[in-house]
Amino acid sequence: MIYLLRHGEITQSSPRCFVGQRDLPLTETGRTQAAQWGARLRGVGFRAVYASPLTRCRETARLAVPGREIVVEPGWREISLGAWEGLCVDEVRERFPGEYEARGEDLAGHRPQGGESFADVAVRVAPLLEALADGPSPVLVVAHSGVIRAGLCNLLDLPLNNLLHLELDYAGLCLIERGQHGWKLHGFNLRPDRF
Repeated sequence: MIYLLRHGEITQSSPRCFVGQRDLPLTETGRTQAAQWGARLRGVGFRAVYASPLTRCRETARLAVPGREIVVEPGWREISLGAWEGLCVDEVRERFPGEYEARGEDLAGHRPQGGESFADVAVRVAPLLEALADGPSPVLVVAHSGVIRAGLCNLLDLPLNNLLHLELDYAGLCLIERGQHGWKLHGFNLRPDRF
């Protein structure tokens, strides 16, 4: 079984801006969310724990599985939004006319200037998930919503253009497993109080 845990809450600006690979820490609420998972996951016996190199994921992993060695894997980084990172929608529209709308028309394939598409992310994450499925389990991966959703769409043969329909909250947990007949989703956006 592969446990895919989204990092805990981070500070969002208002209006909301694109985060991407900006290295933001957890809020106090985010640390509480991760610690709540620590209480729920204590007896799981993970064979390995992986995390994105970004602070919010490493911190979530430390709190969710205290005392465990965490393997930092660059492939689990969030989607790179290139020149859009740190900008709000109105700023993107002003600086890159037509690009925001182009991304809306092709969410899977559009790449912001200097960034990745969700199709790129799905290709980046696929071999990581396959390798975990071939290894000892259970394993925990602490990553980002874009990465987890793109990976799930790819594994479950869902259209990538619909990935934003998969609402994954901060500290939401997904459970996946590869069996005889392919990949199965055993849980999506689970919370510590509903696990």
